[in-house]
Amino acid sequence: MESLQGKTVFITGASAGIGKSCAEAFAKEGANLVLTARRKEVIDELAKNLSDKYKVSVHAAKLDVRDRNEVTKVIENLPINLSQVDVLINNAGLARGVEKVAEGIHDNWDEMIDTNIKGLLNVTRAILPGMIERDSGHVINLGSTAGHMAYTGASVYCATKFSVRAISDTIRIEVVDTGVKVTSVDPGAVETDFSKVRFSGDEEKASKVYSGFTPLKAEDIAEAIIFCATRPPHANINELIITSTSQANSLVIHRE
Repeated sequence: MESLQGKTVFITGASAGIGKSCAEAFAKEGANLVLTARRKEVIDELAKNLSDKYKVSVHAAKLDVRDRNEVTKVIENLPINLSQVDVLINNAGLARGVEKVAEGIHDNWDEMIDTNIKGLLNVTRAILPGMIERDSGHVINLGSTAGHMAYTGASVYCATKFSVRAISDTIRIEVVDTGVKVTSVDPGAVETDFSKVRFSGDEEKASKVYSGFTPLKAEDIAEAIIFCATRPPHANINELIITSTSQANSLVIHRE
């Protein structure tokens, strides 16, 4: 098991859900953190809590991953002690709407593509060269079971997560002659604000997604990511699919 003590972990979408749980899990392991999200006040509070609790260095920065200039500015202005990122967790992402293609909403499509694909690329492009230069680092991308099987009402969301798989696979090929690792962690149904965002704040619709079975928790995914990040230098988890016991794939969930 590779120690995370003193390593620098950069997390996008750290204000809630899987990103927030990853922040807690990595801080517990003694890692220093760069927490980014659009809600600055939320990650400021999280940064203070984790720093006080685990005695690690935590830097919070407002970041919309869709904005390349903002990505560049945030990374160029990291504190010196956190400027060399050891682990990048590309967690920022969302689904928006459940319309079929013929009824699709263009703004929803743009938001998903710009966040899930281009946002991931923006941050990776800014951090990966340093990892390659140091011959060390780990890029961990949050995919989804939706990147393995398409389903009705999720054409663009599925397309973005298929893209995350393709990007992860390609980077892994491109850095195979270095010490840089690339992992795609692909969860099924995780009870976070994901469905609430998808249904534009409709909590009743969101709750139905998780009714009748026990879904994964954000902490389950954070634990899996810690496992990926702590393999010895010669071992890399290329892809990890994790679902509830009641979920076989994106389409099949056994509900009581």
